[in-house]
Amino acid sequence: MLHSLLQVFNLADLQGHPKIGASWEGFAIEHIIKVFQTRDAYFWATHAVAELDFMVTIAGKRHGFELKYTDAPGRKRSKNIAIEDLGLEHLWVVYPGDQTYGLDDKITVIPLEEIAKLAQSGITT
Repeated sequence: MLHSLLQVFNLADLQGHPKIGASWEGFAIEHIIKVFQTRDAYFWATHAVAELDFMVTIAGKRHGFELKYTDAPGRKRSKNIAIEDLGLEHLWVVYPGDQTYGLDDKITVIPLEEIAKLAQSGITT
């Protein structure tokens, strides 16, 4: 629906559009909800501009997801604030790349295509 409203009709149009990040976030959120079979999902933000795109509770533990349409997501202060304030077990930065790597012991960058494996593994690092 977003692409239709934006008059984006193909991948080339999307890649040149300023709303590509919003499109990526919506697509990734839908995928994560489907894989984890949950509707118990939340967005979180503070007045101090820290935010978390998506949080789900799995087996009684909170897991955060940041969705970034970039080649190499990095570390930002707001991720640590979200981990602390929400008591996250882990924060996953989901991106369209193909490498999984850790930013620290509680933050892992993961390709969207690996989300199903993450769910099957019981969401462990």
